Amino acid sequence: MSPPQTATLRPYLNAVKATLQAALCLENFSSQVVERHNKPEVEVRSSKELLLQPVVISRNDKEKVLIEGSINSVRVSIAVKQADEIEKILCHKFMRFMMMRAENFFILRRKPDTFCTLLVFPCTHGYQ
Repeated sequence: MSPPQTATLRPYLNAVKATLQAALCLENFSSQVVERHNKPEVEVRSSKELLLQPVVISRNDKEKVLIEGSINSVRVSIAVKQADEIEKILCHKFMRFMMMRAENFFILRRKPDTFCTLLVFPCTHGYQ
């Protein structure tokens, strides 16, 4: 019999995976205000009809994912449990890994509220 912690991990990861697969169905959508501009609507928030309902998938208070979608971009906020020193070190290493690789991707970041990591995937990232 598996421990309760691992029993909740698989459904949590499956829910995150399925939601991300649905949210990452993006399409190119030019700005309605400025000609030849394609800004990530999830960041700009110029039209409410272009934004999807935000989805929070939570395993517990400390581990959760917030997925905010729009027609041409997705913002993914990740909160990782940091209960002890080892988990804090692992989270810090993960953040460093993501930051070092960020130049290889067209990913925009802004400061997350209560989350460890915040990534924005624009539509053009999928076409490259």
